[in-house]
Amino acid sequence: MATQNPVTPAYSESSIRVLKGLEPVKQRPGMYTRTDNPLHVIQEVLDNAADEALAGHGKKIRVTLFVDGSVGIEDEGRGIPFGMHPEENAPVIELVFTRLHAGGKFDKGKGGAYSFSGGLHGVGVSVTNALALRLEATSYREGSAAKLVFAGGDVVEPLQVRKAEAGDRKSGTSVRVWPDPKYFEAVALPMAELTHLLRSKAVLMPGVTVTLTIEKTKDVQTWLYKGGLRDYLTQTLNGELVIPMFEGEGFADNGHETFAEGEGAQWCVAFTEDGAPVRESYVNLIPTTVGGTHELGLRDGLFTAVKSFIELHSLLPKGVKLLPEDVFARASFVLSAKVLDPQFQGQIKERLNSRDAVRLVSSFVRPALELWLNHHVEYGKKLAELAIKAAQYRQKAGQKVEKRKGSGVAVLPGKLTDCESRDLAQNEVFLVEGDSAGGSAKMGRNKESQAILPLRGKVLNTWEVERDRLFANTEIHDISVAIGVDPHGPNDTPDLSGLRYGKICILSDADVDGSHIQVLLLTLFFRHFPKLIEAGHVYVARPPLFRVDAPARGKKPASKAYALDEGERTAILDKLRKEGVREGAWSISRFKGLGEMNAEQLWDTTLNPDTRRLLPVQLGNVNFAQTENLITKLMGKGEASSRRELMELHGDAVEIDV
Repeated sequence: MATQNPVTPAYSESSIRVLKGLEPVKQRPGMYTRTDNPLHVIQEVLDNAADEALAGHGKKIRVTLFVDGSVGIEDEGRGIPFGMHPEENAPVIELVFTRLHAGGKFDKGKGGAYSFSGGLHGVGVSVTNALALRLEATSYREGSAAKLVFAGGDVVEPLQVRKAEAGDRKSGTSVRVWPDPKYFEAVALPMAELTHLLRSKAVLMPGVTVTLTIEKTKDVQTWLYKGGLRDYLTQTLNGELVIPMFEGEGFADNGHETFAEGEGAQWCVAFTEDGAPVRESYVNLIPTTVGGTHELGLRDGLFTAVKSFIELHSLLPKGVKLLPEDVFARASFVLSAKVLDPQFQGQIKERLNSRDAVRLVSSFVRPALELWLNHHVEYGKKLAELAIKAAQYRQKAGQKVEKRKGSGVAVLPGKLTDCESRDLAQNEVFLVEGDSAGGSAKMGRNKESQAILPLRGKVLNTWEVERDRLFANTEIHDISVAIGVDPHGPNDTPDLSGLRYGKICILSDADVDGSHIQVLLLTLFFRHFPKLIEAGHVYVARPPLFRVDAPARGKKPASKAYALDEGERTAILDKLRKEGVREGAWSISRFKGLGEMNAEQLWDTTLNPDTRRLLPVQLGNVNFAQTENLITKLMGKGEASSRRELMELHGDAVEIDV
């Protein structure tokens, strides 16, 4: 009779833990915030104060660094409500600091407390509270002052409401936080980043005074910018201006066809011949340090305006092709966008992902710059000269690479539809599943920089194929010849000078078969072209699974939106409901495969660099040997038992799309 191994604990109903309240944040703080230092959790509190000023409440924000390591933030806003929540039977101020998805920023538009705010995640200050040894919050409103104290996210001093005294503010919120050192690599705030953050808040809210007081040194710094973005860029910029700064703003009015009232952007752009460019962007006052779609909109608007000026005045020399980065290469800018429902990448909101933001910013920047250039033709010509010089330099660099290849180039596969450019920074090849999708991709692509290589059927599983036998397979032979690099091992030093494309993109259907092809191609690159992955040349394109067609609503015309998965589909439907679209008035179509998309749809969703989802393939936290070991279990011929074990361990974590 088999006995249970005493070392292995029993796996039963009681083994399943449900994380409640703020437990998920304490268990995995890195999923919710940056853990190198507490700056981001402090920023969550600061963003709330800035949102109040942005909504027109209060002209002062004060930040204090106390000797005991705590940080205080005070604003003159409306004060967090402290009455009982109608459904939750707890004071509202307590819910704001203890519930991950409680806040005043989910209800947008008329009737909502905030029309434009930093985000829609709603985990904000509750994360600050979860990772704090102690947090004191005081709200002043309607002639009362209400104080609440937390420790480790739990209430330790319940809500006390008293009448406001002579020294109290009329309204506002005061928060003091003691970050818990055990959650952060360093507990001290990086002063350079903090002062930069506070200064940028003052820049984006002209007329609002931001103060930083350091108790230990009695040092007080104050920022107040009446001139906004221009003042800031002038002070930050190094290098001589080629033309005067170009600044402007544009916001949608009540009758705008596409965008909500108040959506738009403010910008200030400077072009210099030397010095490192200064590039800063914000969405609803949140710094987007990794950029995003609003920056792409600025780039698109600048490029289109400069290109049309160059064409109007016939300034482009023969044989020179202008690209967006030729115009953008020497541009410094500060961009502040207002987006009604911003979608960010990750909880810490470093990059804006909202697709509409490209058109939003571009639609205001382009006409403004076109008008400015036509009023200042001399400056326009100087800017054109700068862009043309950049294009010529880029093309020369591309030709140098071409010469190094020598004459012994293999004949390219016949089914490869190549691109015109030879510039590695621009070129992309898409390895496309199936001929029909290949046909749409050929018609929808940008001929200048995008090449298409259609693949027939499933690629060979190459995990256990010897390198000298690889070329017996036509598909793999064609892939190797097309990209211009020979198969190699992890310890080889292959000749990458023949590489023909900077980005090698795997493009397969969003279904189970497509995932299988994706895995087979990733296996091929990891096993036989590892240096391409190491150098960051391999990418996976993510086509959408659904399309939602919405009817015309009010002044907004009929529209179509694409969703990567069911989660995104739900978010799109929620947005339509908020816009007043009748339940079921939309239609949802599911793409069975890329072959069902026409050329325009494929371009919009998967090929257009401004709107597509393209994931770089990297090793991540696992080293080469561990990855190799795992792929052996997954792809090895004699590894069926290992695969079964993996399925039993992780099978419940997989979402199956049958």
